[in-house]
Amino acid sequence: MAHEDDVDRIVAAWERERPDLDVTPMQVLSRVSRLARHLDQARKTAFAAHELESWEFDVLSALRRSGHPYELSPGRLVAETFVTSGTMTNRIDRLTGRGLVQRRPDPEDRRGVLVQLTDDGRARVDAAVAELLGHESAILAGLPAPARERLTGDLRHLLRPFDD
Repeated sequence: MAHEDDVDRIVAAWERERPDLDVTPMQVLSRVSRLARHLDQARKTAFAAHELESWEFDVLSALRRSGHPYELSPGRLVAETFVTSGTMTNRIDRLTGRGLVQRRPDPEDRRGVLVQLTDDGRARVDAAVAELLGHESAILAGLPAPARERLTGDLRHLLRPFDD
């Protein structure tokens, strides 16, 4: 073994204590879990530098990714961010209060509204995503490009049943 880590030690202990169980899933998923904690911390650091919470970044980035004029219906934002409509209403209210988004009438639906990114919201999400990508690049720096490509494919395959 090239370099033993904490997961190797945990797995070895479980193998010793519960030889009747197949603990091999821990080899992958415990590492994914630990990596997720590091990524979560990197996200919090990047967003805090731009005075954003993770949920704020999620809404603002959904609007930013939608392309010009950076607007979506509340229902589309719900679908993009995987929250309830009540939660999204609260989030839109709070972001509107901070001047990061604005509501405007939907020209194609008299009863509908669109949520649009403001210039300040766009500047803030653009800066936050640039900072986040810097942190994420640092996390992946030790992994050669071919290994990243394999890992991308493997993770895509592993996540497919959850996306369907």
